[in-house]
Amino acid sequence: MKEILSTKNTIVKELKKLKIKKHREAQKRYLIEGFHLVEEAVKADAEIEWILCSRRGIEEWSKWVFTHEDERFLLVTEEILSSLSEVPTPQGMMAVVKMPNVETTLGYSGRWLLLDNVQDPGNVGTMIRTADAAGMTGVILGDGSADIYNTKVLRAMQGSNYHLPIFQLPLKTIVDQFKQHDVPVFGTELNKRAVSYQTLPGQKQYALIMGNEGKGVSAELLTMVDQSIYIPIIGEAESLNVAIAAGILMYHFLHNKIE
Repeated sequence: MKEILSTKNTIVKELKKLKIKKHREAQKRYLIEGFHLVEEAVKADAEIEWILCSRRGIEEWSKWVFTHEDERFLLVTEEILSSLSEVPTPQGMMAVVKMPNVETTLGYSGRWLLLDNVQDPGNVGTMIRTADAAGMTGVILGDGSADIYNTKVLRAMQGSNYHLPIFQLPLKTIVDQFKQHDVPVFGTELNKRAVSYQTLPGQKQYALIMGNEGKGVSAELLTMVDQSIYIPIIGEAESLNVAIAAGILMYHFLHNKIE
């Protein structure tokens, strides 16, 4: 196992740049932190360039490490892991993963979650993880949504990005395409046209648009949807967190699905 001892090492210097989106896009690779995410990436046959382990990490996950150890493994110091990590106490294992070559051709069928300018990384990651759990066909991130390779998004997804397709595409064009393929499109908004989600029958296929944390779905997209829907608020809260709302709606359509 190759060993790196200095934070000034050339490899480490290049990896530090991956904390910034423009460098991730330029290098076409990203960092994941923690044993669980590394294990998920390995299971999914993601293209892993390096697996960085401290001695503590090797001791903690020794059986897994020695089962999978190959030329990709690097033994590094805790100081190096701390310099690369976005969390106060790194777990002892990280990996450098190459971005996949994503096909932009969609089948325009099935059940899709569309995110319109959802900016909070935790919300984006949680919604993708929930979409995975609910058996959605895929997720499409529109302009302004958090980068899926942001470390906070990656932690919140918990490996779900390896389980279902995720695209970053302009939603206006995508919504047009779904409608042309007779896939109903729903947008979340409390307006005169909106109906409670509880009044809707289940859907075998659909596209659900969730909007920005403060502004909601854009007015332009709302003019394009087949139906605006809302979740009734029973208590005194002004609104629901967008990730919670997305989970309610996805599971509603899942358990009330028209066959």
